[in-house]
Amino acid sequence: MEFGGVLLNKFLNRGNERRQERLTTDIFQLATGVLFQNPIQMFGLAPNNLYDVPGFELDFLRKLPTTWDETVHIDGFPGKYSVIARRNGDAWYIAGVNAEETPKQIQLTLPMLACRNITVYNDDESKQPALNQTKIAENGDCTVVIQPKREL
Repeated sequence: MEFGGVLLNKFLNRGNERRQERLTTDIFQLATGVLFQNPIQMFGLAPNNLYDVPGFELDFLRKLPTTWDETVHIDGFPGKYSVIARRNGDAWYIAGVNAEETPKQIQLTLPMLACRNITVYNDDESKQPALNQTKIAENGDCTVVIQPKREL
């Protein structure tokens, strides 16, 4: 398997028991399904994920395309953060991750989504998964905040 398998267990062992804790949030993990191109889309799900993660996370995985028609680098800097947009048909998926220690506020220009209502999967300030709706400005500009890794 190439890098990019989405893992939703909080702990990296078969029983999801407190040992080696995953440093990334669920939303970071969902973003890797968009960010990383794999010949086969991999989701490392365990049976407990069907009831211990918010339903919108599983819905996202069910709808996530396995092929892309277009890929656009939106913003980023190696080792700090990355924002990538991928298109499947008429649907755009924009994903971003933050490798820094503090939240990253980014001004994005997304002309392909101008004046459109979009669904935003994001971490809230406590790094819990959140689902929101927003409308992109007429010029395609929007501001996003990408939370850093979870603290143990």
